[in-house]
Amino acid sequence: MIELVLPAFNEEARLPTTIQALRNTVAGGDLADSVRVIVVDNASTDRTGDVAIAENSAELPVELVSCQIRGKGAAVKAGVAVTTADIVGFMDADGATSLDALAASLRLLALGADAAIASRGLPESVTMVRTSVMRAVGAQAYRSWARRIVPGISDTQCGFKLMQGDLARRIFPQLVTRGFSFDVELLARLQRDGAQIAEFATTWVDVPGSTFSPARHGLESFAELASIRRMLRNGHRVPGAASGLTARVPLAVQAPISS
Repeated sequence: MIELVLPAFNEEARLPTTIQALRNTVAGGDLADSVRVIVVDNASTDRTGDVAIAENSAELPVELVSCQIRGKGAAVKAGVAVTTADIVGFMDADGATSLDALAASLRLLALGADAAIASRGLPESVTMVRTSVMRAVGAQAYRSWARRIVPGISDTQCGFKLMQGDLARRIFPQLVTRGFSFDVELLARLQRDGAQIAEFATTWVDVPGSTFSPARHGLESFAELASIRRMLRNGHRVPGAASGLTARVPLAVQAPISS
């Protein structure tokens, strides 16, 4: 079984398209009946939770988890906390990363990798993104800072990562970073744990509707990088998962699985 965590903050418009694309990817192939989605409603103010429940189906089971602590890192951590599968991963609710990444990452795990991460930074990668001076300069500076924490990784922030389930459930409880830079802390802790991380090229398309604001979240992300570097330098470790972070939505309120 493969469990994919989708963190979602106000994603009622984009979430159905992403889940349908994932359903089409796994239906009728080698992955049929082997993938389950865990949507984490990250304190949304729209109908994200209702939309997630409506997408539950026999072909692709969807479970809804509530995380009231704001931040992508907090949401993914909450989703991983309820997993039980042999393989666990997460992807963005906007579906920006091509779903070819699923098969590519599974191949790498089968070949012995502990974690497989999609990358926009490799020569073979294809990236279609809206450009602006602010975004370009900020992204370049961010990558430079991130490489100091996780050397050898060309792209820490691409939103598709898959890993061995036991490894995920051992590392994620240690994560402290709640915001967009949590990927950097995750990869750094994986490296320190001795995990073999395989980075692979992907196709990534910038999907309109992102809740990421370069002006506001960009500054927060740089502050998180500084905090991560300082924290790891001091050998900070958090034993066990934080209590009160995750709340499963009772099965009784989920949409029935169609036959």
